Amino acid sequence: MQRRSFLMTGAATGLAVMAAPAILRAQSTPLKVGTYGGFFQDSFDAHIFPDFTAETGIDVESIGTPTGEAWLVQLQQAARARQAPADVSMMAQVARIRGERAGLWAELDRAAVPNIANLPDHFVHAYDDGRFYGTGAVSWYISLVTNTEVFPQAPTSWTALWDDANRDRLGLLALASNSFLLEITATTFFGGTDILATEEGVTEVLDKLAELRPNVRLWYRDEGQFQQALETGEIPMGQYYHDVTGLAAADGQPVRSTFPQEGAVLDSGSWVVSSASEAIDQAQTFIDYMARPEVQAKLARFVGTAPTVDRALTDLTDEEFAAVASDGAPILPYYDLYVDRADWVNQRWSEMITG
Repeated sequence: MQRRSFLMTGAATGLAVMAAPAILRAQSTPLKVGTYGGFFQDSFDAHIFPDFTAETGIDVESIGTPTGEAWLVQLQQAARARQAPADVSMMAQVARIRGERAGLWAELDRAAVPNIANLPDHFVHAYDDGRFYGTGAVSWYISLVTNTEVFPQAPTSWTALWDDANRDRLGLLALASNSFLLEITATTFFGGTDILATEEGVTEVLDKLAELRPNVRLWYRDEGQFQQALETGEIPMGQYYHDVTGLAAADGQPVRSTFPQEGAVLDSGSWVVSSASEAIDQAQTFIDYMARPEVQAKLARFVGTAPTVDRALTDLTDEEFAAVASDGAPILPYYDLYVDRADWVNQRWSEMITG
């Protein structure tokens, strides 16, 4: 999905070069690393890249990138000319899979990235023939959020979205491919996301999802619009980003984030390397570094992302961990659906859900 707009407050396609630490450079050309722009890029520039350079001697050229298809297209066009606008890129999952299908990502040496042992299987990416090419970079949760003044008791299940008592009270993400409401519905009512493997199954899930339409007041793309309505109680329930909601609550707003019993949605971005890159060794060093528990803990503290490694490997306190994540099993997006059946899903979504 698109990484949240609150992290994209800078020029998403701009270029910023980090000031190099006063150390002897081991590389004549810096490693070009693309991350989502704005606050996200600023945080990497301040808290991640300097320590990486100090330890490895590999200088980093920091590049702010779009989060979706636009950056994938740029990488594909550049690769045809054997150029790499970034050596390592943080890619949204649908774009990552499209790049995989096109053979765009360079094969990496598993032995050169030993810290992948810290990652769960869904954060280790390989081609169908087993060639390893990327890892989970950062992740974040979409949870069930409520206004605490309107709902003194927190809901415990996603089924609250379907409750007749919540008519005209909900704010939900507007697109199938970034709301993951299909996955939420499938997990809540159909035992999991396997039903999304066929068009017949998706249609059955859409029928169930359509039942909550009378409860939806706002199908939102502007996250700030929903957040404001949530805080005032105008739209007192919906789905939103766990960490952002927590920050608003810490700032005194009457809002809460709940991890429902069925799980919250865990979305993520991944590290991949352009096949046109001439800095494979340095890229592997960087990807291995980012899979360290202490680095993932630093991201949780300074960027607000959930760690991609097991919590037990980190030194995050209970409070620090709860601010960004949950120990409960997550709902994992069925990304292939938005690659293999994108046009069909979008059409049916428009007809049955938001139309």
